[in-house]
Amino acid sequence: MNILLAMDDSQYSQAALKGVLNRDWNKETLFRVITIVEPFHPEYAGWHTSYVPLALEAQKELVDAAKRLVEESAAQLGKKFGQERVSSEVLEGYIKDKILEEAKEWPANLIVMGSHGRRGFTRFLLGSVSEAVVSHAPCSVEIVRLPNDDKTSPVA
Repeated sequence: MNILLAMDDSQYSQAALKGVLNRDWNKETLFRVITIVEPFHPEYAGWHTSYVPLALEAQKELVDAAKRLVEESAAQLGKKFGQERVSSEVLEGYIKDKILEEAKEWPANLIVMGSHGRRGFTRFLLGSVSEAVVSHAPCSVEIVRLPNDDKTSPVA
């Protein structure tokens, strides 16, 4: 079985990681940890070109933080299941699209990810990555949610 763990830097993704770590998986199971950094579009800063170097530096910092996230998550999985069964990668693109693309290309048998649990207008504005993945995935999807008492951010 191939398990694709899609992460971001949220407590919801940490709950998904813990969910994977707390199970006994078949010894043939492989794990792939990914995170996606959305691309930088310099044309958006075109109205003031002096901001482009700052934006490029901020993008580099995002990529570096993403690398640390997947490396730390992969290390935890490797410690429990064996490093030879774990791979990780930072991808660049649009989050929903890249998760689905990676699930098809790898190929994944199960996608595991956390849900931010947004509702109402906030969900309308931000969209729902988990809903898009569930709707279009080429395999099974497990969405991990936090119990209500563990949420520290308000739900809209």
